[in-house]
Amino acid sequence: MLALLALGAGLSGCASVGDNLSSAFADPAKYDLYECKQIQPERERLAARAAELQGLMAKAETGVAGSVVAEMAYRNDLISTRAQQKLAEEAWRRNKCHETKPEPAAGAAASPPAPAPAVKGSRSPKSGSAVR
Repeated sequence: MLALLALGAGLSGCASVGDNLSSAFADPAKYDLYECKQIQPERERLAARAAELQGLMAKAETGVAGSVVAEMAYRNDLISTRAQQKLAEEAWRRNKCHETKPEPAAGAAASPPAPAPAVKGSRSPKSGSAVR
């Protein structure tokens, strides 16, 4: 048990050093040719992934030797995602991008409103008798 704790402490020390090595975990030129409309969904995807990984790490840490499991299973992926987030944010600022609201889907705007629900016992306006 003591060996696992020492391993966990050692890994967490390495992880804090790795947070600063973004170029080792992400391609620095990945977002250089992206336009704002391409960077925005990527930023949203990366933010969601980072939050998911942090949640998984928090969940793993609740178990026996959880910090070791969290570090070994999720830390590198989290560092990589954060490095990509940093590069996407830099490209966002460099391109002077602004947030845009998502456009409604074409099918949603063209669909007619749903008909009102029929009242029990009422007759259909198209036919002269109720269908049972």
